Amino acid sequence: MKAKNPITQFGELFERAKAAGEPGDVTRCALATAGSDGAPAVRMVLLKGFDEHGFVFYTNYGSRKALELEENPRAALCFHWLSIEEQVRVEGPVARVSEAESDAYWAGRSRLSRLGAWASKQSQPLGSRGELLRRFAEAELRYPVRPVPRPAFWGGYRLEPERIEFWSGKAHRLHDRRVYTRREGGWSVARLFP
Repeated sequence: MKAKNPITQFGELFERAKAAGEPGDVTRCALATAGSDGAPAVRMVLLKGFDEHGFVFYTNYGSRKALELEENPRAALCFHWLSIEEQVRVEGPVARVSEAESDAYWAGRSRLSRLGAWASKQSQPLGSRGELLRRFAEAELRYPVRPVPRPAFWGGYRLEPERIEFWSGKAHRLHDRRVYTRREGGWSVARLFP
């Protein structure tokens, strides 16, 4: 079996899912993390970029996911595109992206999303929805016309893939599974039983 670059393969599936009209946002994926206690936690995030260096998502650095990534800088992503019956699992170490990369992504966000980031103390207890709306209104007053700067507590992470598994749904539960493992100088590939 000839190994194909898994990042290229991921990109082809990503485009197929978009073309197939995947319901919702084709960039959505489950992100699994674990803190120093080893207890797993999973939530949905949006993929904001990918290339040979990894898979990028953004968050508040005070969020539960960010705190867990600081304690245990390893994570897993899972994409499931029902429209094309494909699933991709990505595992590896995680590190913050550069300030410049976070700034570049921030510049493309809508003004209201920027204000929302300032308003939210992500993952912290919230007394009422009114408190969140008040904080949003305060952010609007603080930045009425001028550009909304990126807060120091907000930015991106890149998961550098060490293992990527592709699952293709087939009849009679005889699914295709291939796992790519990063080795020095490239990727090794193996088939797995479904």
